[in-house]
Amino acid sequence: MERNPELTPGEMSVRSGVAVSALHFYEREGLITSRRTAGNQRRYARETLRRVAFIRMSQRLGIPLSRIREALASLPTDRVPTSKDWAKLSAGWRQDLDDRILHLQRLRDDLSGCIGCGCLSLKTCALTNPGDVLAEQGPGAVRL
Repeated sequence: MERNPELTPGEMSVRSGVAVSALHFYEREGLITSRRTAGNQRRYARETLRRVAFIRMSQRLGIPLSRIREALASLPTDRVPTSKDWAKLSAGWRQDLDDRILHLQRLRDDLSGCIGCGCLSLKTCALTNPGDVLAEQGPGAVRL
């Protein structure tokens, strides 16, 4: 049985686990593309499934859509991206991910010293007020 090389938005949604509205959003943001049939219905190339999976994984890592768009733009448009193409794209994010991991570890370790009072003008608050820069805005909870 031969598979259709294109998927309807509903089929793409079921296969990718992403709502149709999210697919439309990704398309408006330039992250994926579709073609229109003679009846003006969207059709997605089957390989778009990989792009959607990449977008979802990237979002889970906290990567902004602008960076995701840049990364996807580096993929070839004249052919289906290969595993080498995807590996090259992912390797470019290694340092960024390492930096994020380090930041999250520091946040986790420093969180035990935060009493959550909301004051945010403490000299010792390295999380949201390094160097006590908020003290210049006055006393108390300047961010609340």
